[in-house]
Amino acid sequence: MTTTKKSKPMPKWRPSPPELVKMFEKSLKPFSEIQTRKMFGYPVAFVNSHMFAGLHQDNMILRLSGDDRTGFLQQDGAKIFEPMPGRLMREYVVVPASMLRSAKPLDVWLKKAWTYARSLPPKAAASRSGKG
Repeated sequence: MTTTKKSKPMPKWRPSPPELVKMFEKSLKPFSEIQTRKMFGYPVAFVNSHMFAGLHQDNMILRLSGDDRTGFLQQDGAKIFEPMPGRLMREYVVVPASMLRSAKPLDVWLKKAWTYARSLPPKAAASRSGKG
């Protein structure tokens, strides 16, 4: 008898509030060399083909270096991003709601995220199998 492993259904995620989307878009304006697109229906920002910031439901997430992440997580309300229970994305942190209300600290951390992602080696282009 063959047993099949059932995959868990995708969680039902809420869209990001429009005011958070607008704030996210505005906060990206100072950065060069970025690409924006949607991932799982949420706006995200890339530099050098590496994601450095994005939204997920009512949260903003940032990708930080190990040292920056350690410092960031000391702030009240900051935590490692966990889009689904048990699925930690260790390089990504959730921006505390209090920081979303204050542009200056957010700008500092966004710049750290952008700088970190920009320092990573460019990703190799994905190969397309079946073409030829």
